[in-house]
Amino acid sequence: MAELGVTLDGSAVQERITELYQELADRGLAFRPHFWLSDEWFTPDGVPGVAVPFYLAHPRLKRLELQKMLEVEGGTPSWCMRILRHEAGHAIDNANMLRRRRRRQALFGRSSLPYPEFYAPKPYSRSYVLHLDYSYAQSHPDEDFAETFAVWLNPRSDWRRRYLEWPALRKLEYVDELMQEIAQRPPLVSHAGTVDPLHRIRRTLRQHYRKKTAHYGLDYPDFYDRDLRRLFPQPADGARTLPASRFMNRIRRDVRRTVAEWTGVYQYTIDQVIEEMTERCDALLLRFVPGAEERTRSDFIVALTVQTMNYLHSGRHRVAL
Repeated sequence: MAELGVTLDGSAVQERITELYQELADRGLAFRPHFWLSDEWFTPDGVPGVAVPFYLAHPRLKRLELQKMLEVEGGTPSWCMRILRHEAGHAIDNANMLRRRRRRQALFGRSSLPYPEFYAPKPYSRSYVLHLDYSYAQSHPDEDFAETFAVWLNPRSDWRRRYLEWPALRKLEYVDELMQEIAQRPPLVSHAGTVDPLHRIRRTLRQHYRKKTAHYGLDYPDFYDRDLRRLFPQPADGARTLPASRFMNRIRRDVRRTVAEWTGVYQYTIDQVIEEMTERCDALLLRFVPGAEERTRSDFIVALTVQTMNYLHSGRHRVAL
């Protein structure tokens, strides 16, 4: 990966960074985080800067990310801006050591709380803002602060009206007061340090994606044989049929996107489940009768969505960080 030879200069993400800087200026903030390429999005603890994933620096690498992970995190202008606002929240937190403030700790929790590898979100909680997917503010106190900052920074969020009567409004009002206080102050931490810059990463792309796909392919609810038998009942004798797995693969992309949109679960994870289901269809010798495509597709989406939502609300659902 160190030899990819890509930079932020001239890339589409550099345009988004310029847009972020303008939003910070419009809010009266003098702070500007620095950016560098790495293997993923992150803001290192204590560093007033942000790592940007390498695949956003070149269209060909974006296509590879899409091929491997089925989506490109930050791959559209609006998605990229949401992430940049979030990471800017971490960076300004680091630059001003805001986590040391008692009121910040009282509202958001202590930064010293260990980061979990997974977290179990409560989708309908009003104690947290909604910005990035997967109720990300619930994953850790620092993520809660960064998400709240991102909503505050977004010029189109209308947060006072949107979060009226939500407990999360207290956090937004605190961030508003805090940013006014530190707007023109020089940061307490101003070094332009980096962590895991791309030119120092010696892994190959193959090794990178092997690790990444393994991480996001974990912990999904089991689908039982009876669910598949309901979707693909025994056809009448002499009926023209085709393997159920072939039909599943035909609708796979559309179903995956639909269920991901409704549940907030990674497309890659859902695709792993569909893969297991198609393999089970073959093991059970299930057949599909042509002519019932729309009904079967709809039933499959409902079954997959219901099971996913049951899993979300059972408390067993875990989102990979």
